[in-house]
Amino acid sequence: MEYSYIAIEGCIGAGKTTLASRIAAEFEGKLILEQFEDNPFLPKFYKNQEKYAFPLELSFLASRYQQLMDKLSSQELFHLFTVSDYFITKSLIFAQRTLKGDELALYSRLYQIIEANLPQPQLLVYLYSDIDRLLGNIHQRGRDYEQHISAEYLQRIQTGYFDYMRQQTQQRIVIIDTNSVDFVARESDYQRMKALLLDDWPVGISRVKV
Repeated sequence: MEYSYIAIEGCIGAGKTTLASRIAAEFEGKLILEQFEDNPFLPKFYKNQEKYAFPLELSFLASRYQQLMDKLSSQELFHLFTVSDYFITKSLIFAQRTLKGDELALYSRLYQIIEANLPQPQLLVYLYSDIDRLLGNIHQRGRDYEQHISAEYLQRIQTGYFDYMRQQTQQRIVIIDTNSVDFVARESDYQRMKALLLDDWPVGISRVKV
């Protein structure tokens, strides 16, 4: 493994948790998974985004910060690297697509304070899937509160990720087109995905179609 800290990102339903979990297990890495299922605002948000966007984004920012501080600052002799299924900047990316005006300005100020205290991943992997495939994955995994997610919302979030990545010049970013990949059901697809994560990528954005 070339990197001590990898973050695997993607829109809702892209498979980032599945891939991060398998990579961590195979290489005996420390695994950081986003804690979202206990968030009381999430089901409410998907039903009424305008009303619940601000408390939802604040609660996620607080929980992500606390989790990353706890996990990334601890010294563990038995893990050579860390892999997570999110990175802190997703908080700002989501907020910029759900908040407006004074709420966004306040949130952005809080985010800048928090982000400065956290290490950045050495490699950011973005799993790209078409919106229709994301919706299919969301439907298949069957979480009740996610069934209200619209194609328009997913497109806004995916556009937010792309807007962010285009602005990065000092970070290693790999965008992997996974539309033809099933790394859960096909072992050969997982092996190809794993090989990509093991590559020594240059600083900047690299795009790969698997």
